[in-house]
This record gives sequence, structure tokens and C-alpha cells, in this order.
Amino acid sequence: MIPVSIQVRQALGKLVLPVLLLLSVGIIIAGQADRKLADTARMYVADALAPLWGLIAHTQTDVSHLVQGIKDARHLAEENAKLQTENAKLRRWYDVAVSLARENDSLKTELHWVPEPTPAFVTGRVVADSGGMYARAVLLVAGTTSGVHVGNVALATNGLAGRVTEVGPHAARILLITDIASRLPIELESSHATAIMAGDNSPMPRLMYYPQDSRPIEGERVVTSDQAGAFPMGLPIGTVHYLHPGQPVVQPFVQLDKLTMLRVFDFGQSEIEPPDAPGHVPLTRPHRPLALPFKTLLGQGQEG
Repeated sequence: MIPVSIQVRQALGKLVLPVLLLLSVGIIIAGQADRKLADTARMYVADALAPLWGLIAHTQTDVSHLVQGIKDARHLAEENAKLQTENAKLRRWYDVAVSLARENDSLKTELHWVPEPTPAFVTGRVVADSGGMYARAVLLVAGTTSGVHVGNVALATNGLAGRVTEVGPHAARILLITDIASRLPIELESSHATAIMAGDNSPMPRLMYYPQDSRPIEGERVVTSDQAGAFPMGLPIGTVHYLHPGQPVVQPFVQLDKLTMLRVFDFGQSEIEPPDAPGHVPLTRPHRPLALPFKTLLGQGQEG
């Protein structure tokens, strides 16, 4: 190493900035004078420095992952203890659920419980409804060839979506619960009151005809009612919400504007017929006399 005095070092230090400024000005002037040469030189420099920038970026990523791993390791013991506590709680609830299931099976056996038939269902893809008389409806890529019929109930993963109103061989139209033509009986799960849920083409249908002494409660669940025989009892619909005082609406569980798949269930409500009342006499058609031919009647009149 060549020994340099302190005065020379100070002089060189003062000259670094002016030299860099002059060099920058010279590069700018040269670039304006010969732009093609400047672009070529710039690309050579970029190609030469590209591996260096890649190495720096890769090193930075590795360092970031290392730091994140160290932070995660600090919380590992705490998360492990939390998971062990949650696992113990779930284990206790699992034991309770198993005990209740066994007790339920035992009671059903003793009572000779007759289980309800399992409804048949079809799963299909939802496509946009480009026509029809309804404002809030979707088309399901499944029809009569797949077992879909008018009146079947359409369910999403977390609640009621609508009901089949029209069906073809390979497609079915489903009227959503938010359409203005939709009216269905519901039950308020907490207050056990019945009402009518009416769509109005808005995202949240209205509640109508509920008892005045049992008003809907904010946040309580809304499920289907079997009063009219169109729906089975207890299908989840949504929760009660008040947009304005005295105007309860239902906030559906299902995002009806983002439907991709639907399951169409055939609960067979129309097939359940009540037995005849005691002493009921079935009506028979009145006996109608046989009509005689016109020639016969004419002959009888001549004889008379």
C-alpha cells in the first residue's frame, strides 16, 4: 500500500465530489450527443450488474425469512400451550357428544322412533339468468333428466337460497328469496313466533304479519316454517336486523349475488297427505242414467 500523507488524503477527499459531478455531466452530454451509444452502454452496465442485484435480492429474502422464523420460534411455545388447552377442551366436548349420541340412540330404540325419510337432492352449477319474469332468479344446470321438479327447495352451503319455479330437461329456474314475488312462512327461533318473509328485490327481505306482542328480536335466527306445507321445518334462512325502528328485515346467511353451486332437495312435502277423519264418508259420483239413442226415443214417441 502506497503511503499517503494526511494533506493528500484531505485534498483527494475534497476532489471526489467535483470529479463525480463533472463525470455525471459528461455522461449526460455524451448521452445526448449519441443516444444509441448511451443506450448500448447502459444495457452493458445493467447486464453486468444484474447478477449482483439478483444476489442482493436473494440474500435479502433469505434474511427476511430467517428473521421471521426467529419471531415465529419465540411464539412457538405459547402457541403450543394454547393448542394443548384447546385440544383438552375439544376432547371433553367430544366425550359429551359421544355420550349424548349414545343416549339419543337408546331413547329412539326404546320409543320405536320412526325416522323421517332422507330427501333426495341434486347438485348443479349456477349460471346467470338472462331472461324470465323474475328480477332475482338464477338458472341451475340440472333439469328433469337429473330429477329436478317444480317446488324443490334450493339450498346453499349455509342456508336457504330459493325454490324451483320452472324446469326443463337440462335446466331449472330458481326463484331467490329476495325476489319481490317470493313469499314464504318463517319462524323466529328465539321467540317462536311465526311471520311471513317477503322479498322486495333488495338484499334483505322484509318480515310481515308477525304478532304484535312478540316482535322480532335483533340478531335472532330465522328458519322456515311448515305451516303451508311448502317447506320443511327448520331450514336456516338468516338473522333479524332492523334497518329502521319498527321495520325488521332478514339478513340472509347465503350471499345470493355470489352463488356458484346449489343443491336442490326434494323433501316431498306435497306427498304427505293427512289420514281421513273418523266417520268420514267418501263422496261418490251421482248415478247418471244411460242416454238412449235418438232413434229409440223417436220410435217411442210415435208409438205413443
